[in-house]
Amino acid sequence: MIETVAAALGVAPGILLGRRVQRAPATDATTAIERVREALASYHTPGTANRDRPPSVAALDHQVGYACSAYRHAHHAQVLRMLPDLLAAARPAHHPTPTAGALLLVRVYRLTAQTLVKLGEPHLAWLAADRAMTTAAGDPCRTALAAVPLAQALRTLHRGRLALTVATTAVCPLDLTPHRESPPDHLALAGTLLTEAALAAATCGDPAAVDDLTDRAAHLAVTLHHRATTTDAWHRLPAEHRAAHLIDITRAHLDLGDHRAAGRALLTADQIAPAEVRLRPAAHTILTVVLRAGPTPADLTRLAATIGLAVSP
Repeated sequence: MIETVAAALGVAPGILLGRRVQRAPATDATTAIERVREALASYHTPGTANRDRPPSVAALDHQVGYACSAYRHAHHAQVLRMLPDLLAAARPAHHPTPTAGALLLVRVYRLTAQTLVKLGEPHLAWLAADRAMTTAAGDPCRTALAAVPLAQALRTLHRGRLALTVATTAVCPLDLTPHRESPPDHLALAGTLLTEAALAAATCGDPAAVDDLTDRAAHLAVTLHHRATTTDAWHRLPAEHRAAHLIDITRAHLDLGDHRAAGRALLTADQIAPAEVRLRPAAHTILTVVLRAGPTPADLTRLAATIGLAVSP
């Protein structure tokens, strides 16, 4: 079906049929993305940023933590508004305290790249992720942090082989042998890289690599599961994770021909984290496919109208 092909390519079905597609009017997100683009194009030279004294790393760490929390709650518009100032502030902060400053700058570039990938700007995300890799300067953990959004951006740009290389290279220096002293964040980061590598391998048509990489990621996931379920931490998955997972599940429902279940998943995702559905181009494409697949609930039609999504016949 043309809708399935469109969903796989991440475009509206009307484009493949040569139809004129009505897009939602430009939103504040467009302006915010341009501000991020300008911030990435600006380079800090001491004394040129109207600040002779760089901000403290501790203060910036608090701001970056707040921005990351906003991302986890899928407040993407808020994150976009914060990113230009964080980029401008984090670069000078990198110089007086190299180790702490480098990690902070990697986190800012990583957050920038992740947000841009999610909002349909993979080329700009590639630039931000590449800056993160450069700033990581060979440190295994910082490099792994930077490699995740870089692999995501490359995969979005249909550079699966490059994404696979990036992810597998970054995971090699990490300790993949779970033991009692292994920090959970390190295991989770390694598992994320292995999962990104598996996704990239799938786009390259390499099932053997997919099986191997997913098995290795699953081994780490089981270890983390056993640790997490000894407390109530597993109940506190971020809204962004839960909604993004539901959007991914929507694709599976469509592959199985169950557009009603796909619609329910989208509506649930919108209830959990509206920005995941209303700002992400990928979610717009999936919603278009669901609407074209057959009768849909009125709530789904209203959601499309709220977004401003309409496809001319």
